[in-house]
Amino acid sequence: QVHLVESGGGLVQAGGSLRLSCAASGSIFSINVMAWYRQAPGNERELVAVITSGGSTNYADSVKGRFTISRDNAKNTVYLQMNSLKPEDTAVYYCNTQGRTVVGASFSSWGQGTQVTVSS
Repeated sequence: QVHLVESGGGLVQAGGSLRLSCAASGSIFSINVMAWYRQAPGNERELVAVITSGGSTNYADSVKGRFTISRDNAKNTVYLQMNSLKPEDTAVYYCNTQGRTVVGASFSSWGQGTQVTVSS
């Protein structure tokens, strides 16, 4: 069982910044991919950013140059630094981690979601 706890969402004015955190705990042997997704009302969940265990990153075109994903492998934690926020960034943000448990089973776990609201 792998459990994710997210934090850092909130209300911010356009142009402002927020930093999201997501800590994984449980029977974790290794984590390969850590990612952030978001879902706005009426929209499908979309990938925002992803980082591999080796540090390679990829971003949605809509957030390139404004968002930065990073991870602390020792803490099994992934971060999303969001700068120059726009009203269209308003959504519930979810983290997702994929890896293997101590008994060798693969897992893909989701956080509970954290609301990010950007006012104009």
